[in-house]
Amino acid sequence: MGRFNFGRSDSSSTDSNTERRPSAVEATENVTRRKSVDDHAVTGAGEITTKQSIIPVSLVTILFFMWGFAYGLLDVLNKHFQETLHVTAAQSSGLQAAYFGAYFIGPLTYSGWIVRKFGYRWTFITGLCIYGAGALLFWPSGVKRSFGGFCGAMFVVGSGLSTLETSANPFIATCGPPRWMELRLNLAQAFQAIGSVVAPVLASFVLFKNVNNNSLQSVQWVYLGIACFVFALAVVFFFAPIPEITDADVAAQSEKTETATGYIDKPFRRQYTLFWGVAAQFCYVGSQVAVAGFFIHYVTEVKPSLTTADGSNLLAIAQALFAVGRFVASLMMKWVKPRYILLGFLTGCVIFITASIPTTGDAAIAMLCMVLFFESCIFPTIFTLSLRGLGRHTKRGASFLVASVSGGAVFPPMLGAIVDARNTRIAMSVPLAGFLIAYSFPIYLNLFKAKELDAFNESKVGVEARPTDKAVETELFEEKNGGVGRVEKV
Repeated sequence: MGRFNFGRSDSSSTDSNTERRPSAVEATENVTRRKSVDDHAVTGAGEITTKQSIIPVSLVTILFFMWGFAYGLLDVLNKHFQETLHVTAAQSSGLQAAYFGAYFIGPLTYSGWIVRKFGYRWTFITGLCIYGAGALLFWPSGVKRSFGGFCGAMFVVGSGLSTLETSANPFIATCGPPRWMELRLNLAQAFQAIGSVVAPVLASFVLFKNVNNNSLQSVQWVYLGIACFVFALAVVFFFAPIPEITDADVAAQSEKTETATGYIDKPFRRQYTLFWGVAAQFCYVGSQVAVAGFFIHYVTEVKPSLTTADGSNLLAIAQALFAVGRFVASLMMKWVKPRYILLGFLTGCVIFITASIPTTGDAAIAMLCMVLFFESCIFPTIFTLSLRGLGRHTKRGASFLVASVSGGAVFPPMLGAIVDARNTRIAMSVPLAGFLIAYSFPIYLNLFKAKELDAFNESKVGVEARPTDKAVETELFEEKNGGVGRVEKV
């Protein structure tokens, strides 16, 4: 009788009448293996149910909180370095340029290669180690009071986080029933938004409460603590139960719905929806980063009585609205099609960023806060809608989408230059332009891709267990008790 090895082809298995694909039960039994996985092999992880995905998805969600915290600190550091290191608004945007510039390099080179070659587990561990190394570099930068050093450290931090995003986003999107892809990623990223709330509050009441020559020491200790935490987390992920969803698994998912979705296995160069999504994501992230990076600068300009600490508190409120927006969007996705939600929330961004340009005082602050609320679900929703139907190109497509985050390195310097030349209100025309370009993507999806996307959202893959799963589960139990090391074919 033939035998089957998890995640690898077996030359002894040549009888097409007895050949079967591994089940989700087999995939979950194999989650603690720490060897690399062949990305062309079907492991069965593509059919994992929501119940089976809870533990691994929860573990990876911790990573979303971490880079939300790092991103939230970045926005506050921007304004703080202007005052402590005496740099201009345009120069301080070098932090964003360094952080998000790393996103252009990592996903398209080493990060994308690692996730395809070695799988999600080793990409998580690699990203955490790089992140930890970058956090450690904040200590010598603080000692030397070197803004260039901080930018270099932020580049390394960005390299680590981009590596984590290259694996975490597609992992969350594909770990579980495909019909809930958008909901799952939005919910996980809501915890990233919570990290973005915690960071400015901590900065306002602890780190930068009194700006003076010793303030950089607080920055050093915070990043030292972050480094210790992420190195410990890398050890946790070494032992954690992480199912390896290969591109072959996702292709098998897509093939099961091809009648309804019209799925066709096309070469990567013909994935036009993906490329449009990448362009939209580039412009959207650039706009989001520009708004958040100059939020404190904006509120202290439109209402001069506010201090930088007051601005940090208001940023925390805006980031709280951002987090609430993600939970709201996640809940809405139980009943409303994701393509409609994306269109509606981007419409809100365009309306309120436009309103923030001519207004002043509390009304202006309220307008910009509403921009952050409507920004909430856009990144994860563009990400998942762009991945729909990629099949065997899913991981490569995810790498391009993560690389598009490098838009955050392009837009803030443009906005900073206008701030130095004119004022922050006029400079908000830069993110307005980015939102308008991104707005073309949901229009395209709703006009030309509606039937295909709706069919994916109605998929039953992973929602109902395969008929063979119960038999395989019994077989695995018997083999464990009998000491048998491999799984018989049925």
